Amino acid sequence: MKRTLISLLLVLPLCLMAKTKDDSKYLAGAVPEVDGQIVFSKSFRVQDKATAEIHDVLASWANGLVEASIEAPGNYARIMEDSESQIVARACEWMVFKKKALNLDRARFRYQLEVNLDGDRVTLSASSLAYYYGEDMQGENGQIYKAEEWISDSEALNKAQTKLYPKSDKFRRRTVDRMESLFNSAMDAFAEPETETTQQVVRKGIIED
Repeated sequence: MKRTLISLLLVLPLCLMAKTKDDSKYLAGAVPEVDGQIVFSKSFRVQDKATAEIHDVLASWANGLVEASIEAPGNYARIMEDSESQIVARACEWMVFKKKALNLDRARFRYQLEVNLDGDRVTLSASSLAYYYGEDMQGENGQIYKAEEWISDSEALNKAQTKLYPKSDKFRRRTVDRMESLFNSAMDAFAEPETETTQQVVRKGIIED
């Protein structure tokens, strides 16, 4: 009996360690700031395409984000600017934290996206991030939280910067993941069929910085 108990005590810490989440992706530096504003950015080059071609692909991609947007006050989701060297769009989408039969936990997530073109180089940036959370069934009486006040390092991490505060934990995680998938989708817009006989697609000529 003693041996069994000792074995269990030795195994228990290992089990607890196995269940511990790796939060390194979401800790210090995961949410970048520029002059006090949260700005996610990504740059890459597109080889063998003229700037006009690159613009057309990304303009279609940005329009897709706007068209897929959900309702937001003030006609928020729209193309703000579309020139040869820059596209500015605003999008609003659901950020879902938990979805069960009797428990739907979500926020309206909005952001401004800038696409800057310089030859074959593309620079993407997302700023003015905000969340409308806690609304009722009619979509009212919620609260607006600006990202700077909610998911920044100073607001979302403990002093040692080793843990996420529970109040903004899910917002920070989902935002970091969404920005990563958003920028990946921009690069995926240049994907083409690998061959005529397969549906598998690959990014063509993308060089990430």
